[in-house]
Amino acid sequence: MFKLYLWTVKEEVEKAAQVIREGGVILYPTDTIWGLGCDPQNEKAIDKIAAIKKRNESKQFIVLVNSEHLLNKYVETVPDLCYDLMDMAERPITIVYPKGIQVSKKILAEDGSIAVRKTNHPFCDALMQKTKCGLISTSANISGQPFPAAFRDIDPQILNQVDYVVNLYRDQKAGVPSQIVKIGLKGELKIIRK
Repeated sequence: MFKLYLWTVKEEVEKAAQVIREGGVILYPTDTIWGLGCDPQNEKAIDKIAAIKKRNESKQFIVLVNSEHLLNKYVETVPDLCYDLMDMAERPITIVYPKGIQVSKKILAEDGSIAVRKTNHPFCDALMQKTKCGLISTSANISGQPFPAAFRDIDPQILNQVDYVVNLYRDQKAGVPSQIVKIGLKGELKIIRK
């Protein structure tokens, strides 16, 4: 049974990675809630996510990473305080860093900042290892509606518009959205979402 599960994970990672490489949008499980994702450098895929969510394009997206290597790929400077925050956080934490790099400008805030969460979710980790890139992550809901508490709560409009729906963890209840904190250029900390 365990071998069969590992094969299923590997197969799902392969399928999702192919969609990401081809510039598509996936619906996938994360360490918090089900998310819509794509390559953070692919502007067409980012536009598609915004259209699926009916979301104002001025709102920034979160980028998931699975390692310090990827974190440093997308963030110009990572203050030591941020490593402490990630280590001490009791639940998933998204940190807004002052300057994002090597991503589409469409996912940055007006001030050039970037929101990044380091995840240890097994599927996300395996997918990022396969694609060698981070993942856009935004809740799988129409903008302004509640986020889905489980896969079964995801709006059919969303299911029908993505390029691939990951077939794992569908029976598990979603977690809660991450905490969000913003770090300033001088290390000042602002809590955006508890």
